[in-house]
Amino acid sequence: MSKVAVLAHARKSFGGGLPELREVLAREGVTDPLWYEVKKSRRAPKRARLAAAEGADLIFVWGGDGMVQRCLDAVAGTATAVAILPAGTANLLATNLHVPDDLGEAVRVGLHGNRRELDTGSVNGEHFAVMAGAGFDARMIAGADRTMKDRLGRAAYLYTGARSLFAHRVMASVEADGRPFFEGRVSLVLAANVGTILGGVEAFTAAEPDDGLLELAVVTARNPIDWARTFGRVALRRAERSPFVEMTRGRSFRIRFDRKLRYEVDGGIRPAARDLRIDVCPRSVTVCVPA
Repeated sequence: MSKVAVLAHARKSFGGGLPELREVLAREGVTDPLWYEVKKSRRAPKRARLAAAEGADLIFVWGGDGMVQRCLDAVAGTATAVAILPAGTANLLATNLHVPDDLGEAVRVGLHGNRRELDTGSVNGEHFAVMAGAGFDARMIAGADRTMKDRLGRAAYLYTGARSLFAHRVMASVEADGRPFFEGRVSLVLAANVGTILGGVEAFTAAEPDDGLLELAVVTARNPIDWARTFGRVALRRAERSPFVEMTRGRSFRIRFDRKLRYEVDGGIRPAARDLRIDVCPRSVTVCVPA
């Protein structure tokens, strides 16, 4: 049997909580896992690396997309597999991989499911599994603090997203695989490794998390009316037909803004930057998925 570790965000809840997780693992024969709890996801990478160094070849990650991202970033390029226990608000990676929203079933996926090698993206040197972007999405995510998400759940993003529809655009130049792709004013630049993003919307219909490519969308919507038209196209899975969206696929992107912008990595906000360098890292992590 694999040597198992549990890395849990202590402020996140799922099923019957961490006591139920211990019970489920014990019923599956895992009676003495390595056990780490953190109160903030940024403290997770150190524990993930420690678990791998102590011989864990399977880490159960209890938390949301930000927690999962921190752990995948820590073990990328190693043989350590990650099993997701989706205890977050959006749980986008778990949704895209069809990880069950049931604690017992999610544990069984980790112990008895398949192990799938996935690509990650790398933005300014940090791995992500779902998406990275600047502009509208970063403002929306930054505005939804922990208290708001605990109270409203996913609806918190609807509230902060509505407020972000009025933000001013910025100048940007974008290269894709070393060639000029876009130059002009943007309200959002988003790179994605999967198809389904915030709100459960399948924005990138051709995306596969193990095809060696990343998706890129540049949105130029100026006001709520433009955004409404854009969201309508996205809801119909025809984002590429919107007059306010430019889309491409590639292995590397270079994005330069005319001023520093905060950006997000799998739902976590990062300090402002003028330049984003995004590259695909083929099959760099192993994640447990349903058989």
